[in-house]
Amino acid sequence: MDFKLDPADEAFRAEMRAFIRANLPEDVARRGRRGYHPTHDDVQRWQRILNAQGWGAINWPAEHGGVDWSPLRRFLFQMELKAAGAPVEDQSALELVGPVIYTFGSQAQKDRYLPAILNADEFWCQGFSEPNAGSDLASLRTRAVRDGDEFVVDGQKIWTSEAHKADMMFALVRTNSEVKPQAGISFLLIDMKSPGLTVRPIYTINEGLSVNEVFFDSVRVPAENLVGEENRGWSYAKFLLTNERAMSAEVPHTHHDLELLKDIAAVEILNGRPIAEDPLFAAKIAKLEVDLLALEYAVLRVLHTPEDDASLNAVSSVLKLRGAELRQRVSELSVEALGEYGLAVFPDVEGQDNMDKLAPVPPAPDYAAGHLSKAMFRRATTIYGGANEIQRNIIAKTVLGL
Repeated sequence: MDFKLDPADEAFRAEMRAFIRANLPEDVARRGRRGYHPTHDDVQRWQRILNAQGWGAINWPAEHGGVDWSPLRRFLFQMELKAAGAPVEDQSALELVGPVIYTFGSQAQKDRYLPAILNADEFWCQGFSEPNAGSDLASLRTRAVRDGDEFVVDGQKIWTSEAHKADMMFALVRTNSEVKPQAGISFLLIDMKSPGLTVRPIYTINEGLSVNEVFFDSVRVPAENLVGEENRGWSYAKFLLTNERAMSAEVPHTHHDLELLKDIAAVEILNGRPIAEDPLFAAKIAKLEVDLLALEYAVLRVLHTPEDDASLNAVSSVLKLRGAELRQRVSELSVEALGEYGLAVFPDVEGQDNMDKLAPVPPAPDYAAGHLSKAMFRRATTIYGGANEIQRNIIAKTVLGL
């Protein structure tokens, strides 16, 4: 197999790299290079720059404001974005709910929500997991009762990423308790400013804020915010989760982290020489690099697979599982390479508006910042988006027939 890009794709990648370097604000890129969660303003500024160029949603069809690039070129663009330190876009909007709306939503919903997503006028969060319904999502209990032209929502969601910054939530709610669990779920779009909706932050082990609890106390949602048909939400969720698991491979992110790891290993000293020259540590990096390359080409395979292919869900589970493990391995190796500098957390101050508000840290080189914080946060990668144990069950059932 020839892994080289053809000249046209190489030229495309060079064009994208030049555009990003010319247009990505330095103060925005600084957080990204450290691996911290981007601020709301950073994401909004960069998304609007991309949208003005016509690249606001590269994974969407052109008819809905996307581009007609090949899957390979979309992947190359994502690689260049991460390498430059560009902030991660509002993935809940662009990767998850946006495709659901333009595939299953009404024309009014498309007209109302898609332009606002493209221009980062509204941010979204995903209301799926609950205290007793995480990987076993079909057991969710948050209920929505029809009352005239509205649904009345009561219940709780948890681990809701970016809910503290979101304008809208797409949520799975139970609308029928008399049928099997999967058959009684609907897909609602909920305004986060609705009376009766409360967001409570959850600070994670790395001292950062990115996840939350959300409580619904008789929250009224217009019936026009129901996506598709009532009680068909599980079908829409399966469509969404396939996209999420392919996205959760996070290959561009791991590539970026691997390059940072190599830079650290080239300058940090162990037994009188750079740790990159230590045979055992060099072997760990080489193994990680080989596994990442294998995952990258598996992702490209999925990107080229028709959406109606029956194997896509199981393959996406493989990508999610392997991607999550590699994210953990690269962050742990970075901490190991840093030695004593890897003991400082350098808290992720997500939610604050400038890097000058970073908490005081012990004397250390600039490249040490963020790696332990990242390694702590990455403990969640094998849980969110469907725990790896669940992914193995899906693979065993659909691929191995067990």
